[in-house]
Amino acid sequence: MSAQELKRKLATILSGDVKGYSRLLAKDQEGTIRTLNAHKEVMANLIQQCQGKVIDAPGDNVHAEFSSVMDAVQCAVEIQKELKNRNDELPEPRRMEFRIGINLGEVSEKEGKVFGDGLNVAARIQLLADAGGICLSGIVYEQIKDKLEFRYEYLGKQIVKNIAEPVRVYQILLDAQAASLVSRWKRTGLNYWKRVHPAIKIILAVAALINAANIYWQLYTKPSHTPVEVTSKEMMALQLPDKPSIAVLPFTNMSKDPKQEFFSDGLTEEIINGLSKIPQIFVIARNSTFLYKGKTVDIKQVGREMGVQYVMEGSVRREGNRLRITAQLIDATTGRHIFSERYDRALKDIFATQDEITIKVLTALQVALTEGEYARFKARGVSNVEAYFKLLEAWDVFQQINKENNARVRKLAEEAVSLEPGSSRAYAIIAMTHFWDYWLDPAKPPDESVAQGIEIAQKSITLDKNNSYAHGVLAMLYVNKGEYDRAVEEAEVAASLDNGALTNLGSTLMHACRFTEAITVLEKALRLNPLRPHSSCLMNLAISHSMIGQYDQAVQYNKRLLQSQPDHFIGNLSLTVTYSKMGRMEDARKQAAEVLRINPKFSLERLTKVMRYKNPVYTEHWIKALRDAGLT
Repeated sequence: MSAQELKRKLATILSGDVKGYSRLLAKDQEGTIRTLNAHKEVMANLIQQCQGKVIDAPGDNVHAEFSSVMDAVQCAVEIQKELKNRNDELPEPRRMEFRIGINLGEVSEKEGKVFGDGLNVAARIQLLADAGGICLSGIVYEQIKDKLEFRYEYLGKQIVKNIAEPVRVYQILLDAQAASLVSRWKRTGLNYWKRVHPAIKIILAVAALINAANIYWQLYTKPSHTPVEVTSKEMMALQLPDKPSIAVLPFTNMSKDPKQEFFSDGLTEEIINGLSKIPQIFVIARNSTFLYKGKTVDIKQVGREMGVQYVMEGSVRREGNRLRITAQLIDATTGRHIFSERYDRALKDIFATQDEITIKVLTALQVALTEGEYARFKARGVSNVEAYFKLLEAWDVFQQINKENNARVRKLAEEAVSLEPGSSRAYAIIAMTHFWDYWLDPAKPPDESVAQGIEIAQKSITLDKNNSYAHGVLAMLYVNKGEYDRAVEEAEVAASLDNGALTNLGSTLMHACRFTEAITVLEKALRLNPLRPHSSCLMNLAISHSMIGQYDQAVQYNKRLLQSQPDHFIGNLSLTVTYSKMGRMEDARKQAAEVLRINPKFSLERLTKVMRYKNPVYTEHWIKALRDAGLT
């Protein structure tokens, strides 16, 4: 078998990671790394002594493979015993406790890397272990329950993400008596084995072979789930970026109250936003990752469709003033778990928990932050938890924008300001509602909406100059005011603080009639959002191509937009203009009829008043093309 071929085998996998590693790292990076390396060295030595092999050790994780279930379990107990002794010698803030999960299952090996459900289940059940504890899958427990004199606690059947059937999980109850049993087994076991009659040894060996054959049938021959698939980097639908790339999938709401959905969505967005502020990472935007919401996903397929190497997923349970968050980072090209972490926290610690999760990702991807980057990452424009929940709800409402929802968003953001008068984030959202008044509320004078929005956006920036969202809102308001150069300046600041603001920058460049530059920026934004791009990204790509005579590309982007949003008003207008400029007048008139279907009160006079281009010639071109298509 060549090195390139996939080797499948049955193995016992031990998976361990540090409980609360991100928090330790944030307090003392140098000391934490020193302790981690010392602990991992202890683990590697014990694994080798117990006939195991370390197969991977990224960040604070350790994955090991054993040919014997008993060896793996004994090794895990010895590891926890030795690490406890070493932690006892350390000051309290530097103590580092590992959680360990053990599973027996099928794994695949290719080019020295081990992956597959056998490893995935071990990494998942590791999440259920206490700090310094050990959890076993049901199949491991069955192999050792009558052979090792430990006490066990049954934790029930656990839903393991991306594994079809629930997994029975047991916890080893580690105490002084249990720990001593391992030493006693080591002292007496080998001597006892030497005294066993040869015939008995043969019988036991045959029984072991029969047992192994049964396990093999259960895991290999018996009809099972889809076989492990390897996603090589060459198989990606989109080319991988030249830096660490990640997609954060919507965290699952595990709360009993479905109304808490906005909270799990908000947590996901906070992690995306935090990572997007780091220029060393390529982060897929919310619109695309939320296409997977509520679906059972294949992580490797997600990686292919998004063109990223890493995928993060998790769940959130909120009960009263307590939170339980789980988070896993997976290498989509191999299916290998980089880390699995569980956070049991008070609700008041939500900000610190979000930071912990994000720092954990940055550590796993080996990304170091400068002081300025760290400050931007920590800034979130709100510190009051109750105000934060108001803003999460406001942002959730903002996903379906109309006049009524715009008013509700403003009310929620104003309530957040009353709870925290210094919230930059709340003021930025209020400023955005004034931007939408310009388009959605014809009864309100447009100049008044723009003036109010600019004043509030500037106040938001005064409170936090690193608020990229506030700079982006201010840029759009300056466009509405006709101050295009100032708009581009603000949009450039927003994009320098957060890659998520690239669509805003591209749109602003388009209004400034810098169409070629706009296309370059918007194509970058499109790569960050490959599955469900923001409508304004597709719309402004179409308009920019049309403005410079690239009509085929304009038609392509307009049709892509209208395929998902057939009633998109500007998209239908833009396609009408493009067909008219191409001389495809029959198509242009059909599209014009769609414009009137969507907005029966449409008038060129009203459109002329709200269109914003630095060079008015382009507005005249649009109006002429629409008039030629039969609109008045």
